Amino acid sequence: MRFLRLLRRNRAAMIGLLIVAVMVSIGVLGPLLAPYDPDTQFRGSRLESPNQEFLLGTDNLGRDLLSRLLHGARLSIGMAALATVFIVAIAVVIGAVAGYVGGLPDDLAMRVVDVILAFPGIILALAIVGVLGPGLGNVMMSLVLVAWAGYARLVRGLVLETRERPFVEAAAAIGCSQTRILLRHIVPNMISPVIVLGSLEMGTLILALAGLNFLGLGVQPPTSEWGSMLNQGRLFFQSEPQLMIYPGVLISLTVLGFNLLGDGLRDLIDPRYSN
Repeated sequence: MRFLRLLRRNRAAMIGLLIVAVMVSIGVLGPLLAPYDPDTQFRGSRLESPNQEFLLGTDNLGRDLLSRLLHGARLSIGMAALATVFIVAIAVVIGAVAGYVGGLPDDLAMRVVDVILAFPGIILALAIVGVLGPGLGNVMMSLVLVAWAGYARLVRGLVLETRERPFVEAAAAIGCSQTRILLRHIVPNMISPVIVLGSLEMGTLILALAGLNFLGLGVQPPTSEWGSMLNQGRLFFQSEPQLMIYPGVLISLTVLGFNLLGDGLRDLIDPRYSN
């Protein structure tokens, strides 16, 4: 409750929370709300404009756009959420161990991080997908392998800062093991920054996944996903721009919501960032 009271003071964060809540609700309830099966083709109703039967119209194959957008929300947001969980988990484990143990493990981890960060993220992801082959799982794996490095470096910095605090030194002085100090005293103090990182990473991953799916490297037809819907609608953009406008607006709104929420959470944790 106290958290919500504090968050309520940040108007941008509340707008972001509202957008995220709406989009997540669409992702969860979308298949129940969809008026038609997203893959059903109404061959006599191709490229229909919005009407009473098809509220947002149909695509070039006669599929209901509203149904495809509602089903696509679950996949677009769900993939980004799952990838974020893996990225944060890997970054916390590697960054925490490297920062606390130091020495050779720290050097090895940071050199791997340096190598990964030396390449543009999307180019490296494209290269990994090129080796592994197209597919939803391979796209997610490529983004996880690319994105964890920057966050691991950030977590390492948090650990280096936290382990010098008096309560950590006191725990070591009374004989607590290194594992207990790391798990009971250091990692809990990273939870808030990690939550902020996760919310900001969601927006980045939604864009990246949509981009790779737009290129045809991830979700394959006829599966409904916002990025792939952009790809399918680009050939008809001049005559039927709504085929790209609808999924594009949903992607933009979702990314905006997570970014506003992440900025608001960051302001709560560290007021130095607030205006």
